[in-house]
Amino acid sequence: MKMAKPGDNAAAFAARFGVTVKALRVYEREGLLQPPRSEAGWRAYGDKEAAQLAAVLAMKRLGLPLARVRDLLHGFRGDLGAVLALQEQALEARQTELVTALAIVREARARLARGASLSADDLAQLAKETAMPEMKWTDELEALSKKHYTEDQRRELLRRELTPPEQAAIKAEWDGIFADGQTLLRTDPAAPAAQAWVQRWRAAAEKFTLGRKDLWENAARFNAEAMADPRMKHQMPGTPELWAYAAQAMKLLLAKG
Repeated sequence: MKMAKPGDNAAAFAARFGVTVKALRVYEREGLLQPPRSEAGWRAYGDKEAAQLAAVLAMKRLGLPLARVRDLLHGFRGDLGAVLALQEQALEARQTELVTALAIVREARARLARGASLSADDLAQLAKETAMPEMKWTDELEALSKKHYTEDQRRELLRRELTPPEQAAIKAEWDGIFADGQTLLRTDPAAPAAQAWVQRWRAAAEKFTLGRKDLWENAARFNAEAMADPRMKHQMPGTPELWAYAAQAMKLLLAKG
C-alpha cells in the first residue's frame, strides 16, 4: 500500500500513485477525494487521501463507473484491509481473464493441429475473448514520447492518416501477436516457434517505424523506459513479462543478422 507523505502537493501525490493531476481533479469533482487546503488555498494530500485514492483505483480496475465508486465510498473510513481486498479481487479478475484467454487460444491451436477448421463463430469468440487492452495515451507517455522522438519524427508519425479498417487491422495484428506471445513465455526464446513469433513482432513494429533505423531505435528506447517505469508499464499493451521475453527473442533474432 502506497502512503503519501504528510502534505504532498497534487503533483507529488499523483506521481506516487501513477495517475495525473487531472485525474485527481476529476475524482475531487466527483466527491471521491476531499483534500484539505492550506491557508493559501493549496491542496495537501496525506494518508487519508492515499487510502481514499487506493480504494478508488482498486474499484476502477474492477470496471466500476465513478458514480458506483462514489456510492461504495460513502462512509469510507480508511479501512486498508478493505482496500487490499478490492485490489486482490481486481487482480484475480485479470488473472481469470488471462487464464481463460490462454485456454481458448490453446484449444484453437490444438484443433488446427488436428486438421479441424475454425468457423466464423469460433473466430469471433477468439477475437472477443483474447483481445488485449488498448494502450491508453497519458500525460506520462506523451512526455516520454517527446523525450525519445524529435519533433520532426513526431510530426511524421502523426501525419500518417489511417482509415478505420487499417486501424482495426493493426490492432488485430498486435492482439494476435500479444496473445500468441503469452503462450510462448515458457518456451526458449531461441526456439524456432519463438523466433518465428518475434519475426512477426519485428515486421509489425517496422510498419510503425517505416523501416527506418532511427525510428526503430527511438521506439525501442521509448518502450524500454515505459516498461521499466512503475507508473507507465501498466499503461502499455501486453505484460512486462511478455515485453522482456520479446526483448530476449529479438536480441537473438538481430544477432543472426
